[in-house]
Amino acid sequence: MKSILLIASAALLATGAQAQTAPATSATSSASKVTTGATVTDTAGGTVGTIKSVDGEFAVLSTGTVEVRLPLTSFAAGASGPVIALTKSQVESAASGATAERQAKLTSQIAAGTTVLDQSGGTVGKIESVEGEFATVATEKNKVKLPVSAFAAGANGPVIGMTAAQLDAAAAAATTSADAPKAGN
Repeated sequence: MKSILLIASAALLATGAQAQTAPATSATSSASKVTTGATVTDTAGGTVGTIKSVDGEFAVLSTGTVEVRLPLTSFAAGASGPVIALTKSQVESAASGATAERQAKLTSQIAAGTTVLDQSGGTVGKIESVEGEFATVATEKNKVKLPVSAFAAGANGPVIGMTAAQLDAAAAAATTSADAPKAGN
């Protein structure tokens, strides 16, 4: 199963879902019907998927092919459970389009000279070079070769899941273990 996370596209889906399925239903009453395991249908009664999880104001909808994270306000209360204004194929198509768009954005951001950020927006370093599936990031203390899959597209450039200090510590630990004497030497 392909797993993805939609936030920006979900907001667009939410607008359509509310407008077409819940003109007289409040977000609170529709949210109360969105529970883990609930079957989600479209406005014509076709099965879209099931709710995999609910976390705060969001639910993960699984179609069996993709998983999308949607605001609870995307769902209206139907007679037999949550309803969304998109068919299963429309949800899957939107997810595929969002994935392709996100990948294209990331690919454009992974380039020499680009500043790499951490998840809080702090500077980690700069991409020094890109060679195939790897990018070398230069921090103030180290040069670290990371797989391109370690990066996510951010609003202000590529993002990794470590701060500069954490990346430097990981590089130091890797260097120390690589320099340790091998058994039998």
